[in-house]
Amino acid sequence: MTVLKTKIGRRSFLKTSAAAGGGLMISFSWLASCTSATTESEVLTMPEEWFELNAYLKIAENGLVTIFCPNPEFGQNVMTSMPMIVAEELDIDWKNVMVEMAEFNTALYNRQFTGGSQGIRMAWNPLRMAGATAKHMLKEAAAQKWKVPSNEITTELGQLSHKPSGKSESYGQLAMAASKLTPPEKVELKDNSNFKIIGSSRKNVEGKKIVTGSEMFSLDIKKEGMLIAMIVHPPAFGMKLKAFDPESIKAMPGIVDAFSFKTYNDDYACNFFDTDTFPELVAIVGYSTWQVMKAKRDIQVEWEEFEEQSYFMNGRDEKIKINVPPGLENSQEHMAAMLQKSSKPAALLRKDGDPEKIFKEASKVIEKTYSAPFLAHNMMEPINCVADVTATKAVITAPTQAPGFIEGAIADRLGMTMEQVDIVMTRMGGGFGRRAYCHYMVEAAVISQKVAKPIKLIYTREDDMTFGIYRPAYMATYRAALDEDNNLIAYHVKAGGIPESPLGRGAANRFPAGAVDHYLAEEWSIESNITIGAFRAPRSNFLGGVEQSFLDEVAELAGKDPIQFRLDLLKKAKANPVGEQNDYDADRYAGVLELVRDKSGWKNADTDLHRGVAAYFCHNSYAAHVVDMKMDNGTPRVEKVTSAIDCGVVINPDAAANMVEGAVVDGIGNAFFGEMTFTNGVPDKSNFGDYQMIRMNDSPKEIDVHFVNNNIDPTGLGEPPFPPIFGALANALYQATNRRHYNQPFLGKDWVNLDR
Repeated sequence: MTVLKTKIGRRSFLKTSAAAGGGLMISFSWLASCTSATTESEVLTMPEEWFELNAYLKIAENGLVTIFCPNPEFGQNVMTSMPMIVAEELDIDWKNVMVEMAEFNTALYNRQFTGGSQGIRMAWNPLRMAGATAKHMLKEAAAQKWKVPSNEITTELGQLSHKPSGKSESYGQLAMAASKLTPPEKVELKDNSNFKIIGSSRKNVEGKKIVTGSEMFSLDIKKEGMLIAMIVHPPAFGMKLKAFDPESIKAMPGIVDAFSFKTYNDDYACNFFDTDTFPELVAIVGYSTWQVMKAKRDIQVEWEEFEEQSYFMNGRDEKIKINVPPGLENSQEHMAAMLQKSSKPAALLRKDGDPEKIFKEASKVIEKTYSAPFLAHNMMEPINCVADVTATKAVITAPTQAPGFIEGAIADRLGMTMEQVDIVMTRMGGGFGRRAYCHYMVEAAVISQKVAKPIKLIYTREDDMTFGIYRPAYMATYRAALDEDNNLIAYHVKAGGIPESPLGRGAANRFPAGAVDHYLAEEWSIESNITIGAFRAPRSNFLGGVEQSFLDEVAELAGKDPIQFRLDLLKKAKANPVGEQNDYDADRYAGVLELVRDKSGWKNADTDLHRGVAAYFCHNSYAAHVVDMKMDNGTPRVEKVTSAIDCGVVINPDAAANMVEGAVVDGIGNAFFGEMTFTNGVPDKSNFGDYQMIRMNDSPKEIDVHFVNNNIDPTGLGEPPFPPIFGALANALYQATNRRHYNQPFLGKDWVNLDR
């Protein structure tokens, strides 16, 4: 039995209940990590006046239940999963549940951020608490009305019943009475074995809106008098605006204005997500998208290289100076610089035992170097934002993962207070990190303020793909030492990137750290004016692939089955772990390997199939894949992927499987084709015509997803399945071609080929 303190004060409860006007409303301001949603019940209708409230669980007199959740949705389907959690504890009929996206309000919510695969994990107990608290108070209201003990009252599908007396009423009938009661100091949660909704598959509550093209995105928004705006940015990283001629386009049909502007004020100290690729831009404003696009093509602009620059970013305890080097960078030079860095001493992150001595004395030593290029996010919905700025108010409507991180920047740039800035969150057509960098919201606000009209800022696909915020370019060198009995006795990883190392934030403490007596981890980095940002499973998206590819090669050198080799290491990590900073659970890690081994029929594969395996831990969850591949006239084709995931309790199995399937397809596409290269600072690719994305014939014919069945509280799922698919694919490719692939993309043409 789980018991939680409700933390609902009597005064705040009475205040919110009075505002309800007859329904039961439970203050929900502690729900800091929920992701938002809206759906329409087929049976009950929600009172119009309740749409204006946020941060509450509400029960209307007709029995409809509504939850306001603060965080935005970009396809991870929390709009279905989160209300399932509340409905479970509340014992409400699923068809009578609604969820609505809350307004952005930092006074009510602590964490309005979608990222890090933390939504369900952080909302698990608050959502359950809300449902259980409402149910407790409804039972108390029924007990007082019927004059019976509350512990004799049962609940099911939104009905309260007292079997001895035969009395029964709906939640809606007792909502007003319940709203007058003092909330309990603690509530009892269901045992997992009694779940009826959690663990059952439910359809996406916004599915109908999605397939019928309902207006859900900010690109759909139309406002009276609204103009269209686009920006012109430098054609190359390392360049800045020198001059432009607004008169060259102002006479064109439909053009209202053209001007230059700075994204941030000169004295503004940036926060983590305030990445500013090009500080000064040119804006073009007109009546229609096509008119502005033509003007953007014809405008006369001069650019020049900038000198070394720097800016300050707010750190945890102090301001951090960020250097931006000058120059027009090239991918060939990137590779040479990373190779040079990887051959020199680097910053020590972790050291166990005496690895230097063991490597000198080892019977066998293997060393391999891996690299991966920059990657573009390539969301289906390009960057856009609607801004309506007046003298006293700024209303900014945009698809954003992190409204709380950009609100201050908007206020500062406009010369307004935070209270004057109103951010409206819309559904996102993709994200996975890119939409946490919300410079485009500042840009739209500045343009609207300048023209004194509402505007819709639209990035073309070319704008989006060439504007930066890429996945960094990475390189890692691995060494392993074996003794005469082919046991792994020493392990060394030295990794870095442009402009960050993938080993940051504790990655040096992940497997096989803790399983090897002599272990060494080092990192380095190279400054760049090419801006980077979070990309699905940051840093892990590289390390999870190359580490698992290297371990496969070590297992081969040791003459051991690759799955058993990993299991033996995990057995040692559990029985006699090395060090105290290991951040994985060896049992759970081994569990996904054993499950994927069994479900894939690892030992009984079709002789025509070439198989590769990989497993990884990140974002609090464990994932393993087996890739089955065949060669088709020299081209590798993925026949099947078997996946095993341990993410704790699975709320919505179909939605969870969809998330894993998406990660598998996304990972295969990026591993096979994904790359962004540069020539003299200019991105070599700018649209889907030259930046290859995965196509249907490259996707697996079958993806078979399995979840570890345990009662552990839910952990991450959007990102953990992504990193290991790179390694499993590389290992299958080796089996199919008898050639190891050390550099991504595996089937690319432009990235420097150093396979060896």
